[in-house]
Amino acid sequence: MLTHPHIWAGLALTRPLVMGILNVTPDSFSDGASHAAADTAIAAGVKMLAEGADILDIGGESTRPGAALVSPDQEQARILPVINALAAHGAVISVDTRHAATMAAALDAGARIINDVSALAHDPAALALVAARGCPVVLMHMRGTPGTMNDHAVYENVVTEVLAELAAARDRAVAAGIRPENIALDPGFGFAKRGAQNTALLRATGQFAALGHPLLIGLSRKRFLGEISGEADPARRDPESLAAALFAVGLGAHILRVHDVGGTVRALRVWQILNARDERNLIVRDDG
Repeated sequence: MLTHPHIWAGLALTRPLVMGILNVTPDSFSDGASHAAADTAIAAGVKMLAEGADILDIGGESTRPGAALVSPDQEQARILPVINALAAHGAVISVDTRHAATMAAALDAGARIINDVSALAHDPAALALVAARGCPVVLMHMRGTPGTMNDHAVYENVVTEVLAELAAARDRAVAAGIRPENIALDPGFGFAKRGAQNTALLRATGQFAALGHPLLIGLSRKRFLGEISGEADPARRDPESLAAALFAVGLGAHILRVHDVGGTVRALRVWQILNARDERNLIVRDDG
């Protein structure tokens, strides 16, 4: 497989990329219905682009535990107007979906990337569709479905098992005709993982990066971060999210999937300067 990914989805991986989360749903776990209407979702996407988002990840089906099932038709009605509008703004758009019909419609509307929490296993038509379209894809690790995943969070060794299962999903994709250079991987924090299992995976970020594909990390506002810090409200977990994101980047993560685009972009800018080891890159200010 790949060993040194340099470009993915037309984007250079010379620095960590920021993927902004844009949920066009009434029941997402952290931003609720704030972007449920197309016009407010489009405005939020434009703001994320202005704040420095490299990719916008647009989804129309909540994947939190217990979320209501959404038909592909309903999902498309939510997201296609948003994808059309933001593609016209020049955005690199990822579509967060498990349904092959929605993947096809989103690509036709201007999306460039498929991001599937089931690693293309939910819909029997998904592997062939992504192979035929030749588009970049994010394969995420999950066991079961969003409705049953917490029942599957049982591991003898969470790191070795998730590594093996994610590599197997990658191998299935390649066997189906998806080019290795189009594949990014995501350990799936919070998906069939509880509490300390997520912490163990995060500490093993370097092992996931060593699988040889661009590594996407989705930690933003996750419950396990709140369990560490004591913050029960997901919308108030951006400081925890930034701390975890910078930790992951230090261990080799390539893409950060986040709610707080502006804060993450600014934090990464400081992190990059401090890690540059080149005094010409230091910013010296005299205001104390």
